[in-house]
Amino acid sequence: MNQEEAENCREDMEIDGNEPEMPAQRHADIIPDGFNANYLKAYYGKVFPHSDIFKWMCYGHDGKHPGCDPTYLSRREFSFTLDNDIYLRFQSYTSAYELESSIKEKCPFKIDIGPVYSVNPAKRHAYAQTGDNVFTPVERELIFDVDITDYDDVRFCCSGADICLDCWPLMTVAIKVIDTALRDDFGFNHILWVYSGRRGVHCWVCDGKARRLSNEQRAAITDYFRVYKGNENSNKKVSLVGPVLHPFLARSYTDVLRDFFEGKVLLNQNILSTEEKYEKILEMIPDESVAAELRGKWQEKRKAKDDINVVRWEQLKSLLHSGKFKHIQGLRRCIEEIIFSFTYPRLDMEVSKHMNHLLKAPFCVHPKTGRVCVPIDPNNCEEFDPTAVPTLSQLLQELNMSGSRADTDDELDRTSLGRAVRYFRSSFLQPLLKSCKEEIESAYNSRLQQSKNSLSW
Repeated sequence: MNQEEAENCREDMEIDGNEPEMPAQRHADIIPDGFNANYLKAYYGKVFPHSDIFKWMCYGHDGKHPGCDPTYLSRREFSFTLDNDIYLRFQSYTSAYELESSIKEKCPFKIDIGPVYSVNPAKRHAYAQTGDNVFTPVERELIFDVDITDYDDVRFCCSGADICLDCWPLMTVAIKVIDTALRDDFGFNHILWVYSGRRGVHCWVCDGKARRLSNEQRAAITDYFRVYKGNENSNKKVSLVGPVLHPFLARSYTDVLRDFFEGKVLLNQNILSTEEKYEKILEMIPDESVAAELRGKWQEKRKAKDDINVVRWEQLKSLLHSGKFKHIQGLRRCIEEIIFSFTYPRLDMEVSKHMNHLLKAPFCVHPKTGRVCVPIDPNNCEEFDPTAVPTLSQLLQELNMSGSRADTDDELDRTSLGRAVRYFRSSFLQPLLKSCKEEIESAYNSRLQQSKNSLSW
Protein backbone atom coordinates (compact mmCIF):
# COMPACT_ATOMS: atom_id res chain seq x y z
CA MET A 1 0.00 0.00 0.00
CA ASN A 2 1.49 3.35 -0.98
CA GLN A 3 1.40 6.42 1.26
CA GLU A 4 -1.60 8.01 -0.43
CA GLU A 5 -3.62 4.80 -0.09
CA ALA A 6 -2.64 4.51 3.57
CA GLU A 7 -3.77 8.08 4.23
CA ASN A 8 -7.05 7.60 2.42
CA CYS A 9 -7.98 4.06 3.46
CA ARG A 10 -10.26 5.39 6.22
CA GLU A 11 -11.19 8.58 4.39
CA ASP A 12 -14.48 9.13 2.62
CA MET A 13 -16.02 6.03 4.15
CA GLU A 14 -19.40 7.57 3.58
CA ILE A 15 -21.05 9.12 0.58
CA ASP A 16 -24.65 10.08 1.37
CA GLY A 17 -24.53 7.74 4.35
CA ASN A 18 -23.20 4.73 2.46
CA GLU A 19 -20.72 2.76 4.53
CA PRO A 20 -19.43 -0.76 3.97
CA GLU A 21 -20.76 -3.26 6.48
CA MET A 22 -18.49 -3.41 9.52
CA PRO A 23 -17.90 -6.97 10.69
CA ALA A 24 -18.66 -7.65 14.33
CA GLN A 25 -15.19 -9.17 14.76
CA ARG A 26 -11.95 -8.88 12.94
CA HIS A 27 -11.42 -11.36 10.12
CA ALA A 28 -8.63 -13.05 12.06
CA ASP A 29 -11.17 -14.10 14.68
CA ILE A 30 -13.71 -15.55 12.27
CA ILE A 31 -11.73 -17.01 9.40
CA PRO A 32 -12.88 -20.56 8.62
CA ASP A 33 -10.41 -23.39 8.26
CA GLY A 34 -8.61 -23.15 4.95
CA PHE A 35 -9.18 -19.42 4.47
CA ASN A 36 -6.01 -17.37 4.69
CA ALA A 37 -4.14 -14.76 2.70
CA ASN A 38 -1.85 -17.31 1.05
CA TYR A 39 -4.80 -19.36 -0.21
CA LEU A 40 -6.45 -16.18 -1.42
CA LYS A 41 -3.27 -15.18 -3.24
CA ALA A 42 -3.29 -18.50 -5.09
CA TYR A 43 -6.98 -18.07 -5.91
CA TYR A 44 -6.47 -14.61 -7.41
CA GLY A 45 -3.40 -15.84 -9.25
CA LYS A 46 -4.86 -19.00 -10.79
CA VAL A 47 -8.67 -19.07 -10.69
CA PHE A 48 -10.31 -15.64 -10.34
CA PRO A 49 -11.77 -14.53 -13.74
CA HIS A 50 -10.04 -11.15 -13.97
CA SER A 51 -10.61 -10.63 -17.69
CA ASP A 52 -14.33 -11.39 -17.43
CA ILE A 53 -14.83 -8.86 -14.63
CA PHE A 54 -12.85 -6.29 -16.65
CA LYS A 55 -14.94 -6.83 -19.80
CA TRP A 56 -18.14 -6.60 -17.79
CA MET A 57 -17.14 -3.33 -16.13
CA CYS A 58 -16.15 -1.80 -19.49
CA TYR A 59 -19.56 -2.39 -21.07
CA GLY A 60 -18.02 -2.41 -24.53
CA HIS A 61 -15.93 0.73 -24.04
CA ASP A 62 -12.65 -1.21 -24.20
CA GLY A 63 -12.97 -1.49 -27.99
CA LYS A 64 -11.59 0.66 -30.82
CA HIS A 65 -14.93 1.93 -32.10
CA PRO A 66 -14.91 5.76 -32.33
CA GLY A 67 -18.04 5.79 -30.17
CA CYS A 68 -16.25 4.21 -27.19
CA ASP A 69 -15.54 6.29 -24.10
CA PRO A 70 -11.89 5.61 -23.14
CA THR A 71 -12.47 7.13 -19.68
CA TYR A 72 -15.38 4.85 -18.81
CA LEU A 73 -13.57 2.21 -16.75
CA SER A 74 -11.32 4.75 -15.02
CA ARG A 75 -14.41 6.47 -13.59
CA ARG A 76 -15.68 3.28 -11.93
CA GLU A 77 -15.08 2.85 -8.21
CA PHE A 78 -13.65 -0.38 -6.84
CA SER A 79 -13.38 -0.84 -3.09
CA PHE A 80 -11.13 -3.38 -1.40
CA THR A 81 -11.42 -4.76 2.11
CA LEU A 82 -8.01 -6.02 3.21
CA ASP A 83 -6.99 -8.15 6.16
CA ASN A 84 -7.54 -6.54 9.58
CA ASP A 85 -10.55 -4.60 8.24
CA ILE A 86 -8.54 -2.09 6.23
CA TYR A 87 -10.80 -0.43 3.66
CA LEU A 88 -9.54 1.07 0.43
CA ARG A 89 -12.27 3.15 -1.19
CA PHE A 90 -12.23 4.90 -4.57
CA GLN A 91 -9.77 2.64 -6.35
CA SER A 92 -9.84 3.10 -10.14
CA TYR A 93 -8.11 1.47 -13.10
CA THR A 94 -7.54 2.22 -16.76
CA SER A 95 -6.75 -1.25 -18.08
CA ALA A 96 -7.25 -4.95 -17.50
CA TYR A 97 -3.59 -5.25 -16.52
CA GLU A 98 -3.91 -2.54 -13.84
CA LEU A 99 -7.02 -4.11 -12.34
CA GLU A 100 -5.60 -7.63 -12.27
CA SER A 101 -2.22 -6.49 -10.93
CA SER A 102 -3.84 -4.51 -8.12
CA ILE A 103 -6.04 -7.43 -7.05
CA LYS A 104 -3.11 -9.84 -7.07
CA GLU A 105 -0.92 -7.41 -5.15
CA LYS A 106 -3.44 -6.32 -2.49
CA CYS A 107 -5.16 -9.71 -2.20
CA PRO A 108 -8.43 -8.22 -0.91
CA PHE A 109 -10.65 -10.23 1.41
CA LYS A 110 -13.57 -8.58 -0.37
CA ILE A 111 -14.03 -6.60 -3.58
CA ASP A 112 -16.94 -4.18 -3.76
CA ILE A 113 -18.07 -2.43 -6.92
CA GLY A 114 -19.45 1.11 -6.81
CA PRO A 115 -20.83 3.51 -9.40
CA VAL A 116 -19.30 5.17 -12.43
CA TYR A 117 -18.57 8.76 -11.42
CA SER A 118 -18.42 11.93 -13.44
CA VAL A 119 -14.64 11.98 -12.92
CA ASN A 120 -11.95 9.50 -11.89
CA PRO A 121 -12.72 8.74 -8.21
CA ALA A 122 -9.02 8.36 -7.38
CA LYS A 123 -8.56 12.03 -8.41
CA ARG A 124 -11.62 13.36 -6.62
CA HIS A 125 -9.60 15.65 -4.32
CA ALA A 126 -8.15 17.52 -7.27
CA TYR A 127 -11.62 18.22 -8.60
CA ALA A 128 -12.88 19.20 -5.13
CA GLN A 129 -10.36 22.04 -5.05
CA THR A 130 -12.05 23.68 -8.03
CA GLY A 131 -15.07 24.47 -5.88
CA ASP A 132 -17.50 22.83 -8.30
CA ASN A 133 -19.46 19.77 -7.23
CA VAL A 134 -18.31 17.72 -10.20
CA PHE A 135 -17.65 14.47 -8.34
CA THR A 136 -20.97 12.68 -8.51
CA PRO A 137 -22.23 9.22 -9.55
CA VAL A 138 -23.60 9.22 -13.09
CA GLU A 139 -24.16 5.52 -13.77
CA ARG A 140 -24.70 2.39 -11.73
CA GLU A 141 -26.37 -0.97 -12.16
CA LEU A 142 -29.79 -1.30 -10.56
CA ILE A 143 -29.05 -3.65 -7.68
CA PHE A 144 -31.08 -5.71 -5.21
CA ASP A 145 -29.96 -7.42 -2.00
CA VAL A 146 -31.99 -10.20 -0.34
CA ASP A 147 -30.75 -11.51 3.01
CA ILE A 148 -32.28 -14.59 4.63
CA THR A 149 -31.81 -13.11 8.11
CA ASP A 150 -34.75 -10.82 7.27
CA TYR A 151 -36.95 -13.95 7.24
CA ASP A 152 -36.12 -15.04 10.78
CA ASP A 153 -39.71 -14.47 11.97
CA VAL A 154 -41.05 -17.00 9.43
CA ARG A 155 -38.36 -19.70 9.45
CA PHE A 156 -37.93 -22.05 12.38
CA CYS A 157 -35.14 -24.30 11.12
CA CYS A 158 -32.37 -21.66 11.32
CA SER A 159 -31.75 -18.11 12.46
CA GLY A 160 -29.22 -15.38 11.88
CA ALA A 161 -26.62 -16.20 9.24
CA ASP A 162 -27.32 -19.96 9.34
CA ILE A 163 -28.97 -21.54 6.32
CA CYS A 164 -30.16 -25.01 5.37
CA LEU A 165 -32.00 -26.63 2.49
CA ASP A 166 -35.33 -26.15 4.28
CA CYS A 167 -35.13 -22.34 4.39
CA TRP A 168 -32.94 -21.60 1.35
CA PRO A 169 -35.97 -22.02 -1.02
CA LEU A 170 -37.12 -18.63 0.31
CA MET A 171 -34.23 -17.18 -1.71
CA THR A 172 -35.30 -19.23 -4.71
CA VAL A 173 -38.77 -17.69 -4.51
CA ALA A 174 -37.27 -14.20 -4.25
CA ILE A 175 -35.26 -14.79 -7.42
CA LYS A 176 -38.31 -16.07 -9.32
CA VAL A 177 -40.60 -13.23 -8.30
CA ILE A 178 -38.14 -10.37 -8.80
CA ASP A 179 -36.54 -11.71 -11.97
CA THR A 180 -39.91 -12.19 -13.68
CA ALA A 181 -41.03 -8.67 -12.78
CA LEU A 182 -37.78 -7.08 -13.94
CA ARG A 183 -38.03 -8.81 -17.31
CA ASP A 184 -41.78 -8.81 -17.97
CA ASP A 185 -42.89 -5.61 -16.25
CA PHE A 186 -39.84 -3.36 -16.78
CA GLY A 187 -38.36 -4.87 -19.94
CA PHE A 188 -34.85 -5.49 -18.59
CA ASN A 189 -32.83 -8.28 -20.22
CA HIS A 190 -29.32 -8.36 -18.77
CA ILE A 191 -29.78 -9.54 -15.20
CA LEU A 192 -27.17 -11.30 -13.09
CA TRP A 193 -28.05 -13.17 -9.89
CA VAL A 194 -25.18 -13.99 -7.52
CA TYR A 195 -24.97 -16.01 -4.31
CA SER A 196 -23.62 -13.74 -1.57
CA GLY A 197 -21.36 -16.51 -0.27
CA ARG A 198 -23.21 -16.94 2.99
CA ARG A 199 -26.86 -16.06 3.58
CA GLY A 200 -28.44 -14.33 0.60
CA VAL A 201 -28.47 -13.31 -3.04
CA HIS A 202 -27.55 -10.19 -5.00
CA CYS A 203 -29.10 -9.00 -8.25
CA TRP A 204 -27.38 -6.82 -10.87
CA VAL A 205 -29.57 -5.29 -13.58
CA CYS A 206 -27.09 -4.20 -16.24
CA ASP A 207 -29.13 -2.87 -19.18
CA GLY A 208 -28.06 0.60 -20.29
CA LYS A 209 -31.41 2.10 -19.32
CA ALA A 210 -31.10 0.53 -15.85
CA ARG A 211 -27.58 1.83 -15.28
CA ARG A 212 -28.65 5.38 -16.13
CA LEU A 213 -31.66 5.51 -13.79
CA SER A 214 -31.79 8.44 -11.38
CA ASN A 215 -32.14 7.86 -7.64
CA GLU A 216 -35.80 8.88 -7.89
CA GLN A 217 -36.45 6.33 -10.63
CA ARG A 218 -34.65 3.63 -8.64
CA ALA A 219 -36.82 4.42 -5.63
CA ALA A 220 -39.96 4.14 -7.79
CA ILE A 221 -38.94 0.69 -9.05
CA THR A 222 -38.08 -0.40 -5.51
CA ASP A 223 -41.48 0.76 -4.24
CA TYR A 224 -43.11 -1.32 -6.97
CA PHE A 225 -41.97 -4.39 -5.02
CA ARG A 226 -43.09 -3.12 -1.61
CA VAL A 227 -45.87 -4.96 0.23
CA TYR A 228 -44.49 -4.98 3.78
CA LYS A 229 -46.10 -2.22 5.81
CA GLY A 230 -45.55 -3.31 9.39
CA ASN A 231 -42.51 -3.73 11.59
CA GLU A 232 -41.09 -6.59 13.64
CA ASN A 233 -43.64 -5.89 16.39
CA SER A 234 -46.65 -5.85 14.06
CA ASN A 235 -49.01 -8.81 13.92
CA LYS A 236 -49.82 -7.97 10.33
CA LYS A 237 -46.76 -7.18 8.23
CA VAL A 238 -48.42 -7.30 4.81
CA SER A 239 -51.22 -5.06 3.61
CA LEU A 240 -52.88 -5.95 0.32
CA VAL A 241 -55.25 -3.13 -0.58
CA GLY A 242 -57.79 -2.59 -3.32
CA PRO A 243 -60.64 -4.67 -4.71
CA VAL A 244 -58.21 -6.89 -6.67
CA LEU A 245 -54.50 -7.62 -6.46
CA HIS A 246 -52.14 -5.66 -8.67
CA PRO A 247 -51.37 -7.84 -11.75
CA PHE A 248 -47.75 -8.26 -10.61
CA LEU A 249 -48.82 -9.44 -7.16
CA ALA A 250 -51.57 -11.65 -8.58
CA ARG A 251 -49.09 -13.32 -10.94
CA SER A 252 -46.56 -13.82 -8.16
CA TYR A 253 -49.26 -15.32 -5.94
CA THR A 254 -50.71 -17.78 -8.44
CA ASP A 255 -47.48 -18.71 -10.24
CA VAL A 256 -45.08 -18.95 -7.30
CA LEU A 257 -46.10 -18.01 -3.77
CA ARG A 258 -49.25 -20.07 -3.14
CA ASP A 259 -47.82 -23.38 -4.32
CA PHE A 260 -44.54 -22.74 -2.52
CA PHE A 261 -46.33 -21.96 0.74
CA GLU A 262 -48.60 -24.99 0.61
CA GLY A 263 -46.00 -27.37 -0.82
CA LYS A 264 -42.89 -26.32 1.09
CA VAL A 265 -43.36 -23.81 3.90
CA LEU A 266 -46.20 -25.61 5.66
CA LEU A 267 -44.24 -28.85 5.89
CA ASN A 268 -40.62 -27.68 6.05
CA GLN A 269 -41.20 -25.04 8.70
CA ASN A 270 -44.12 -26.78 10.50
CA ILE A 271 -45.77 -23.41 10.95
CA LEU A 272 -49.02 -24.81 12.40
CA SER A 273 -47.61 -27.73 14.39
CA THR A 274 -47.56 -26.14 17.84
CA GLU A 275 -49.60 -23.58 19.74
CA GLU A 276 -46.70 -21.15 19.82
CA LYS A 277 -46.43 -21.30 16.04
CA TYR A 278 -50.08 -21.28 15.08
CA GLU A 279 -50.80 -18.35 17.39
CA LYS A 280 -48.64 -16.25 15.06
CA ILE A 281 -50.99 -17.15 12.23
CA LEU A 282 -54.13 -16.48 14.29
CA GLU A 283 -52.79 -13.03 15.18
CA MET A 284 -52.92 -12.14 11.46
CA ILE A 285 -56.68 -12.74 11.37
CA PRO A 286 -58.38 -9.37 11.94
CA ASP A 287 -61.41 -10.75 13.83
CA GLU A 288 -61.04 -12.44 17.21
CA SER A 289 -64.20 -14.55 16.84
CA VAL A 290 -62.75 -16.21 13.72
CA ALA A 291 -59.40 -16.77 15.42
CA ALA A 292 -61.17 -18.19 18.50
CA GLU A 293 -63.11 -20.74 16.45
CA LEU A 294 -59.93 -21.96 14.77
CA ARG A 295 -58.08 -22.01 18.08
CA GLY A 296 -60.81 -24.21 19.52
CA LYS A 297 -60.47 -26.70 16.65
CA TRP A 298 -56.69 -26.79 16.88
CA GLN A 299 -56.61 -27.29 20.64
CA GLU A 300 -58.64 -30.48 20.34
CA LYS A 301 -56.51 -33.60 20.83
CA ARG A 302 -57.39 -35.52 17.68
CA LYS A 303 -55.13 -37.75 15.68
CA ALA A 304 -55.06 -36.82 12.00
CA LYS A 305 -54.20 -39.10 9.13
CA ASP A 306 -52.56 -36.27 7.22
CA ASP A 307 -49.83 -33.88 8.36
CA ILE A 308 -51.17 -31.63 11.11
CA ASN A 309 -49.95 -28.50 9.31
CA VAL A 310 -51.89 -29.38 6.17
CA VAL A 311 -55.03 -30.29 8.15
CA ARG A 312 -55.05 -27.01 10.08
CA TRP A 313 -54.33 -24.93 6.98
CA GLU A 314 -57.26 -26.53 5.16
CA GLN A 315 -59.47 -25.82 8.17
CA LEU A 316 -58.42 -22.16 8.11
CA LYS A 317 -59.11 -21.82 4.38
CA SER A 318 -62.44 -23.63 4.65
CA LEU A 319 -63.65 -21.38 7.46
CA LEU A 320 -62.62 -18.14 5.78
CA HIS A 321 -64.13 -19.21 2.46
CA SER A 322 -67.37 -20.50 3.99
CA GLY A 323 -69.18 -17.19 3.91
CA LYS A 324 -69.99 -17.52 7.62
CA PHE A 325 -67.99 -14.39 8.35
CA LYS A 326 -68.48 -12.52 5.07
CA HIS A 327 -69.87 -9.53 6.97
CA ILE A 328 -66.50 -9.01 8.70
CA GLN A 329 -64.22 -6.49 7.02
CA GLY A 330 -60.66 -7.53 6.23
CA LEU A 331 -61.14 -11.29 6.02
CA ARG A 332 -61.30 -11.46 2.23
CA ARG A 333 -57.57 -10.91 1.80
CA CYS A 334 -56.52 -12.79 4.93
CA ILE A 335 -55.30 -16.01 3.27
CA GLU A 336 -53.35 -14.09 0.65
CA GLU A 337 -51.79 -11.85 3.30
CA ILE A 338 -50.67 -14.85 5.36
CA ILE A 339 -49.03 -16.43 2.31
CA PHE A 340 -47.36 -13.16 1.31
CA SER A 341 -46.08 -12.69 4.88
CA PHE A 342 -44.30 -16.05 4.79
CA THR A 343 -43.04 -16.11 1.20
CA TYR A 344 -42.82 -12.71 -0.53
CA PRO A 345 -39.29 -11.33 -1.17
CA ARG A 346 -37.88 -9.10 1.55
CA LEU A 347 -35.59 -6.56 -0.07
CA ASP A 348 -33.08 -4.23 1.52
CA MET A 349 -34.82 -1.23 -0.03
CA GLU A 350 -32.08 1.33 0.67
CA VAL A 351 -29.50 -0.64 -1.32
CA SER A 352 -31.63 -0.36 -4.46
CA LYS A 353 -32.65 3.30 -4.12
CA HIS A 354 -29.28 5.01 -4.36
CA MET A 355 -26.55 4.93 -6.99
CA ASN A 356 -23.71 5.24 -4.50
CA HIS A 357 -24.19 1.90 -2.71
CA LEU A 358 -21.39 -0.61 -2.97
CA LEU A 359 -22.10 -4.27 -3.74
CA LYS A 360 -19.78 -7.25 -3.49
CA ALA A 361 -18.31 -8.40 -6.80
CA PRO A 362 -19.11 -11.85 -8.17
CA PHE A 363 -16.48 -14.55 -7.62
CA CYS A 364 -15.24 -13.04 -4.34
CA VAL A 365 -14.62 -15.51 -1.53
CA HIS A 366 -16.71 -14.93 1.59
CA PRO A 367 -14.26 -14.76 4.50
CA LYS A 368 -16.72 -16.25 7.00
CA THR A 369 -17.61 -19.33 4.95
CA GLY A 370 -14.80 -19.64 2.42
CA ARG A 371 -17.45 -20.04 -0.31
CA VAL A 372 -17.20 -18.32 -3.68
CA CYS A 373 -19.91 -15.84 -4.73
CA VAL A 374 -21.06 -17.74 -7.81
CA PRO A 375 -23.77 -16.75 -10.31
CA ILE A 376 -27.20 -18.38 -10.05
CA ASP A 377 -29.21 -19.27 -13.14
CA PRO A 378 -32.71 -17.83 -12.51
CA ASN A 379 -34.20 -20.37 -14.94
CA ASN A 380 -32.88 -23.23 -12.81
CA CYS A 381 -32.63 -21.59 -9.40
CA GLU A 382 -34.45 -24.51 -7.73
CA GLU A 383 -31.36 -26.60 -8.43
CA PHE A 384 -28.97 -24.23 -6.67
CA ASP A 385 -27.55 -25.68 -3.45
CA PRO A 386 -25.66 -23.14 -1.29
CA THR A 387 -24.09 -25.95 0.72
CA ALA A 388 -22.45 -27.34 -2.43
CA VAL A 389 -20.85 -24.08 -3.60
CA PRO A 390 -17.07 -24.42 -4.04
CA THR A 391 -14.89 -23.23 -1.17
CA LEU A 392 -11.47 -21.65 -1.40
CA SER A 393 -9.69 -24.63 0.14
CA GLN A 394 -11.62 -27.03 -2.11
CA LEU A 395 -10.57 -25.15 -5.27
CA LEU A 396 -6.91 -25.12 -4.30
CA GLN A 397 -7.04 -28.81 -3.45
CA GLU A 398 -8.50 -29.49 -6.90
CA LEU A 399 -5.68 -27.52 -8.50
CA ASN A 400 -3.05 -29.38 -6.51
CA MET A 401 -4.50 -32.75 -7.39
CA SER A 402 -4.52 -32.01 -11.12
CA GLY A 403 -0.96 -30.71 -11.36
CA SER A 404 0.28 -27.34 -12.63
CA ARG A 405 -0.24 -25.84 -16.06
CA ALA A 406 0.36 -22.36 -17.36
CA ASP A 407 -2.98 -21.73 -19.09
CA THR A 408 -5.45 -20.01 -16.75
CA ASP A 409 -8.53 -21.34 -18.54
CA ASP A 410 -7.16 -24.85 -18.29
CA GLU A 411 -6.62 -24.36 -14.56
CA LEU A 412 -10.12 -22.98 -14.15
CA ASP A 413 -11.64 -25.95 -16.00
CA ARG A 414 -9.83 -28.29 -13.63
CA THR A 415 -11.81 -26.87 -10.70
CA SER A 416 -15.47 -26.99 -9.70
CA LEU A 417 -15.66 -23.22 -10.37
CA GLY A 418 -15.27 -23.71 -14.13
CA ARG A 419 -18.97 -24.33 -14.70
CA ALA A 420 -19.96 -21.13 -12.89
CA VAL A 421 -17.54 -19.01 -14.92
CA ARG A 422 -18.71 -20.56 -18.18
CA TYR A 423 -22.31 -19.77 -17.26
CA PHE A 424 -21.31 -16.18 -16.44
CA ARG A 425 -19.68 -15.81 -19.85
CA SER A 426 -22.23 -17.52 -22.08
CA SER A 427 -25.53 -16.61 -20.42
CA PHE A 428 -24.74 -13.14 -19.10
CA LEU A 429 -21.55 -11.50 -20.34
CA GLN A 430 -21.62 -12.32 -24.06
CA PRO A 431 -25.26 -11.24 -24.64
CA LEU A 432 -24.62 -8.10 -22.56
CA LEU A 433 -21.52 -7.06 -24.51
CA LYS A 434 -23.30 -7.68 -27.83
CA SER A 435 -26.07 -5.34 -26.70
CA CYS A 436 -23.56 -2.75 -25.44
CA LYS A 437 -21.69 -2.66 -28.75
CA GLU A 438 -24.96 -2.22 -30.63
CA GLU A 439 -25.90 0.63 -28.29
CA ILE A 440 -22.51 2.31 -28.75
CA GLU A 441 -22.84 2.01 -32.53
CA SER A 442 -26.39 3.38 -32.50
CA ALA A 443 -25.47 6.34 -30.27
CA TYR A 444 -22.45 7.13 -32.46
CA ASN A 445 -24.51 7.06 -35.66
CA SER A 446 -27.14 9.26 -34.04
CA ARG A 447 -24.52 11.85 -33.13
CA LEU A 448 -23.14 11.75 -36.66
CA GLN A 449 -26.59 12.32 -38.11
CA GLN A 450 -27.23 15.23 -35.76
CA SER A 451 -23.91 16.76 -36.79
CA LYS A 452 -24.80 16.40 -40.47
CA ASN A 453 -28.19 17.96 -39.88
CA SER A 454 -26.68 20.95 -38.07
CA LEU A 455 -24.18 21.47 -40.89
CA SER A 456 -26.94 21.36 -43.51
CA TRP A 457 -28.50 24.43 -41.94
